[in-house]
Amino acid sequence: MEAFIVKKVLNNNVLVASHPRYEETVLIGKGIGFNRKKGEPIPQASAEKMFVLKNETEQEQYMKLIPSIDNQTLEVVISAIEMIRSRADSPLNEHIHVALTDHIAFAIDRIRKGLAVKNPFVAETKILYPREYEIACEVVDYINEATDVYLPEGEAGFIALHIHSAVTDKQLSELSRHSHLIGQLISTVEHEFKMTFDKDSIHYMRLVRHLRYTIDRVLTGEKVEEPEKLNHFLQQEYPRCYNLSWKLIKIMQQALQKPVYEAEAVYLTMHLQRIQTKLES
Repeated sequence: MEAFIVKKVLNNNVLVASHPRYEETVLIGKGIGFNRKKGEPIPQASAEKMFVLKNETEQEQYMKLIPSIDNQTLEVVISAIEMIRSRADSPLNEHIHVALTDHIAFAIDRIRKGLAVKNPFVAETKILYPREYEIACEVVDYINEATDVYLPEGEAGFIALHIHSAVTDKQLSELSRHSHLIGQLISTVEHEFKMTFDKDSIHYMRLVRHLRYTIDRVLTGEKVEEPEKLNHFLQQEYPRCYNLSWKLIKIMQQALQKPVYEAEAVYLTMHLQRIQTKLES
């Protein structure tokens, strides 16, 4: 079996090695980096865990990040990512090793300093990415048991976005923008109807999912059929909901910088009308 060659020791328990088949690899194991020198061969059996970082930028970022994280936190984060890998139904983009390591280490550090960060989109994330959120809750429970900190529920929302990003290869910044946009659209509906949604209600869940699928269709340019007679009927019968649907569409157009097909107003109006009927009952 071909040996790994030490490229850089990051700390006593983590090193970067090269391998003829795997190329650049991060090896993790108790004391694996202790007294190791660059160019030294190392058997694979010495490593408890390993993962490949093919992207040079990811390698550089990981190498810079690891020395600033204490061993206990790093062990917890690596185990958390292994947990995600075993639970996820799809391969993970290697970027999760840098992005989630950085996020969890920073979150733990903040909590230890008494600086918890509120996640305003946790309810939306829970609805949009239920499987990722379920895995994230397991990760938060594991971190809370393995460390001296207590990560709040909002952290499960942040971690779920990281998982979804790694599973779908979508940029985390794009997912965050879409969560923010859905939050903005929901606030607009609440303001118009002078109400606050029960975040556990079926109407809220349906609306959030509908808005998410609308955003996806706008981004991919997918056109939905426009039932013209229904459009005219809704405009006449439910002008408030119809006008609100167009208000939401204009917000989407501005945020996404893409046109939204008129048919989306019909389906949005129907959703909004259902909510209004429930409010009046």
